[in-house]
Amino acid sequence: MKPEKDTYGMEIWDYLNNKTGAELIERDDGYIDISSGAKTYFSEYKNWKPLEKKAIKLAKGKVLDIGCGAGRISLYLQKKGFNVTAIDNSPLAIKTSKKRGVEKAKVLPIENLDNLNEKFDTILMFGNNFGLFANKTKSKSILKAMEKITTDNAIIIAESNDPYKTDNKFHKMYHKFNKKRGRMLGQTKIRILYKIFKGDWFDYLFVSKKEMKTLLKGTGWKIRKFIDSGNASYFAIIEKSIPSQ
Repeated sequence: MKPEKDTYGMEIWDYLNNKTGAELIERDDGYIDISSGAKTYFSEYKNWKPLEKKAIKLAKGKVLDIGCGAGRISLYLQKKGFNVTAIDNSPLAIKTSKKRGVEKAKVLPIENLDNLNEKFDTILMFGNNFGLFANKTKSKSILKAMEKITTDNAIIIAESNDPYKTDNKFHKMYHKFNKKRGRMLGQTKIRILYKIFKGDWFDYLFVSKKEMKTLLKGTGWKIRKFIDSGNASYFAIIEKSIPSQ
């Protein structure tokens, strides 16, 4: 990734170094929103959402933290004695994570999981990072790659957001826009803006529970259970379709 394209990483690195700046999310229909901010990437356990606190209790064994950001999840688990590997496609996010004390952190896009030469018991996708699956085709290939780098009884703990639980008229208009293009309704094409910099466009996927179950078919994974928040956000606990006996 070119340094000027690592907009999300810039925000994280700046926050670590006491510099300020707002992260904006631009969608390909022209809609622009402000993110929850860098502070979220650095939040300590006491300030986590109740949903996150419930989900993290299920982590076990050797852990892979995908889209680690500033390393908040990895640092928490490290302190608990877990063996954690943190990955992110942002060089500055990984630089920040290492600076903060994450012991095993590397720049690695989710598309390159095959480069990991070890097996994990838990894969974490916090911060709505189920979205990194991007679309139907990509989600299938990545889930199959995850099947290969995990133990027989491994689980994926993934956070998502149901795109249909919204009153925002612009989001509903975007669903119709996607339908016309033959895309999943929650398949969102976005880029991150920070100061004078603009990141590359990428797809980020929001799905309902029913859609998630459909995406898992034929990948070696299935839903064990959902953890609900009472609103659009939820966690899925995903397990191997045929775990070892």
